[in-house]
Amino acid sequence: MSMTDPIADLLTRIRNALQGKHESVVIPKSRMKIEIVKILKDEGYIEDYDLRDDDQQGSIDIRLRYLNDGTKSITGLERVSRPGRRVYCGKGEIPQVLNGLGISILSTSVGVMTGKSCREKGVGGEVLCNIW
Repeated sequence: MSMTDPIADLLTRIRNALQGKHESVVIPKSRMKIEIVKILKDEGYIEDYDLRDDDQQGSIDIRLRYLNDGTKSITGLERVSRPGRRVYCGKGEIPQVLNGLGISILSTSVGVMTGKSCREKGVGGEVLCNIW
């Protein structure tokens, strides 16, 4: 099975695991996915993650985060830029997600970062996804 959009796959696996109230979800490892997962942890959307190596590409074990009353810490994940339709934004047009309640994750010339970091550093890039 060929994977045309690994980032959409990552978001879908997280969405499905949250839907089923799983504690963790394992996804195939890639540098881009590690960067995205790192941001999710830094922003408090997931509990933690572990990188696993195997004979092939390895995997990322993501421990999902739920609030004390059992509600999900992530209510929505949305893929913005897709292989068939790339979405780029300049430094002045970085999208606000839910009036700042959510985050957008961008791939820039200086690495993968949140929309907020992009605004601070004055860089634009490809809008990978929005999370709230």
